[in-house]
Amino acid sequence: MKKYSSLFILILLLTSFLSKAQLTAQEKKDGWKLLFNGKNLDGWNQKNGKAKYEVVDSQIVGTTVAKTENSFLCTNENYGDYIFQVDLKVDEGMNSGIQFRSLSLPEYNNGRVHGYQMEIDPSNRAWSGGIYDEARRGWLCMPEGNPVAKAAFRHNDWNTYRIEAIGSTIRTWVNGVPVSHLIDDMTTSGLIALQVHAIYGEMKEGMQIRWKNIKIKTENLSPSPYDNTLVVNMLANDISAQEKAQGFTKIFNGSDFTGWRAVNQTEMSGKRWSVVDGNINISKSDGSETGNDIVTKEQYSAFEMKFDFKMSEGANSGVKYFVNEALDSKGKSGIGLEFQVLDDEKHPDAKMGVVGNRTLGSLYDLIPSIKVDKRMQKKIGEWNQGRIVVMPDNTVQHWLNGFKVVEYHRNDNIFKALVARSKYAHYDGFGAGEKGPILLQDHGEDVQFRSLKIRTLN
Repeated sequence: MKKYSSLFILILLLTSFLSKAQLTAQEKKDGWKLLFNGKNLDGWNQKNGKAKYEVVDSQIVGTTVAKTENSFLCTNENYGDYIFQVDLKVDEGMNSGIQFRSLSLPEYNNGRVHGYQMEIDPSNRAWSGGIYDEARRGWLCMPEGNPVAKAAFRHNDWNTYRIEAIGSTIRTWVNGVPVSHLIDDMTTSGLIALQVHAIYGEMKEGMQIRWKNIKIKTENLSPSPYDNTLVVNMLANDISAQEKAQGFTKIFNGSDFTGWRAVNQTEMSGKRWSVVDGNINISKSDGSETGNDIVTKEQYSAFEMKFDFKMSEGANSGVKYFVNEALDSKGKSGIGLEFQVLDDEKHPDAKMGVVGNRTLGSLYDLIPSIKVDKRMQKKIGEWNQGRIVVMPDNTVQHWLNGFKVVEYHRNDNIFKALVARSKYAHYDGFGAGEKGPILLQDHGEDVQFRSLKIRTLN
């Protein structure tokens, strides 16, 4: 009996040793360091809410508590450039996240933790690995349009989360699958924190999330190879290394109108168009269509285009594609398919057309944009990110701030029927050409554009 008791004790000791946080010899050689010792919360402190954090079985366990705000277990130290990795397991229905390069400042909302967060989302929305700007700008990257990334999270099981924050490049992985690729320089250093979200929706008191194997590498950092993940680039007129590898090029150089001309002319018109502080500006006139649009000298067929735009109050403009300058616009805007740029609240065009097909992001006068989330539109005076994708099979998508708002098939019977009932019905072959230039519209309102880039799709 004594023999078996000794063996049992030995097994317990061995199990306890193996369960404690530790690094392999290779990890140590590679420069990894533990952020959690597996025994207590030394090196961490709790901010904001009153959720429960404790160490159980060499894991940090966070538990939801009623009637408290978001809680954050924060590192005592700040970190700048690094690669961070953690294993986590979360109860179904619980929302959580990992803060990184985040801040807690007395002068900012009484110390509210704010900054980048890698999302932990076991809901049907499946945004795990997305990047949310907590208590600041909201959603920056979501895996919409990337089914492989949305399927990477394992429910009711352990998941490995990885963050690479190197310079202005921020990337995330869930279980080895790339999810987000953000280029941004708003915060270059800050704390790391484990979030327990305040109870909302179907969440309940007592829900738990577990973290283990929390480690970081801060020296001799080597970025992971480039991949096909969509890059959300917040830097003005910048093309990142991964965007270049994906084939994107600038169609606005940030300083002048090289590569552009006035519609139906061979050279650029200076009338009300200017470049100020790296932005294309359209100055306000009388609010009408003026025939003062500008177009690219290049023409495009299948392509993916990204662009940032900022509206003044009551603004109206648009980005057009497959523009046909042979069609008589009767002195008004060039004729082509249009990604509508509009202040839906203040401009009357939002209430015209049919079922909202002249609102922001719509295929103007043909298909209304789907307003799936109130966060898809930024406030007036803030930059929005637009994206137009024309695939080789003529499937066309409009994206607004990471949300797909329109999808249609150019030149099919439904498209032709929509054109026949629109203001473009009398234009033979409207939007049907094999290729055409990109157009920026002057609708007599103050609007700005920047970060115009494009790649061809084969």
